[in-house]
Amino acid sequence: MTSAGAVDGQGQGTLSVTIRAARVLDGRGGSLANGVIEVRGSTIVAVDQRIGPVTYDLGDATVLPGMIDVHVHMNWYFGPGGKYGERDVTAAYAADAVLENARKTLMAGFTTVQSLGAASDRGLREAIASGVVVGPRLLSSLSQIQPGNQTPEQLRTRVRTLKTEGADVVKIFASGSIRDGGKMNVTQEQLDALCGEAKTQGLRTAVHAHSSDSIIAAMKAGCTQIEHGLFADDPAIKAMKDANVFFDPNIGLVLQNYLENKQKYLGVGNYTEEGFALMEKAIPGLAPVFNKALKAELRMPLGTDAVAGAHGQNAREAIARVKDGGQPAMDAIVSATSLAAQSLNLADAIGTLKTGYQADIIAVGGDPTGDITRLRDVRFVMKGGRVYKR
Repeated sequence: MTSAGAVDGQGQGTLSVTIRAARVLDGRGGSLANGVIEVRGSTIVAVDQRIGPVTYDLGDATVLPGMIDVHVHMNWYFGPGGKYGERDVTAAYAADAVLENARKTLMAGFTTVQSLGAASDRGLREAIASGVVVGPRLLSSLSQIQPGNQTPEQLRTRVRTLKTEGADVVKIFASGSIRDGGKMNVTQEQLDALCGEAKTQGLRTAVHAHSSDSIIAAMKAGCTQIEHGLFADDPAIKAMKDANVFFDPNIGLVLQNYLENKQKYLGVGNYTEEGFALMEKAIPGLAPVFNKALKAELRMPLGTDAVAGAHGQNAREAIARVKDGGQPAMDAIVSATSLAAQSLNLADAIGTLKTGYQADIIAVGGDPTGDITRLRDVRFVMKGGRVYKR
């Protein structure tokens, strides 16, 4: 399944369904008071202010497009002993844990996610698309590429293989993690090969890059999206602006979730006391980098890097962008809807409440443009015309 195939309808038939709410946000910065959305099958057929009875009258709620998270890890979960990375977890337990991650995410109002990513995403993606599993529309990298000592030709071959296997995007590591200091760990030639071949194959690239030099190298290579960027300085921000790429800074959930669940991660790989100290030290730097990128008018779709413990809490990212990063609430909502869709090359299908678009529609209590925390009060969820929560 490719990105284009990721918007197959799952509607409940051809009868019209109408939804009324006190406010309708279109996902592009526009709003309509006392709006009504009409859905037929999996598609929006009208957005207006008609009077008369409707299928769902949501009262003083706000309707908006289903939110989109461009960076999650659906296969991360805590084992039966409460720890991440437990050995000898049964296949049944693992499957149930991943399905619960998917359900929590959808019920939190996120109707599309991009998982960066594991081979197991393929089966989950297909099960969700067919309606067998309750979860958000799923795009995936199906793998993560750590270049290491691989040659440029070996890396180009890996990209071609991912294309054949049905990857929607290529996930590339250009730096270490925060727990390792975030230093660049690839060569320019490796990035050139990866992002150049991805472009040839028609695939987007999402590059894990914390350091300024790794971000700049990714821009030189023609990569399309930067993840994290904690140590992005003025030259790195300028490089992203000049290249007009997408920047997904993850300021509101991933590090906070690690620290909140420290005992569940501690002792696995580089989840050490030293690593946690580096993450805690990094948190005060998140909002300032985001604010600098905001002032530079970088395109920043909403992504959380949601891992074990974080699924279903995705809206915390939008809240942090407003409360800590200084982004206007409406702009944060756009970042989680139409802008995120644009970053996935799905701007003509999802992320907007407009005639002809997929009926991915959620409602939250109150007005999130005045109180962004309302995004966590999800009262109605429709994906592809099918109602999952009301």
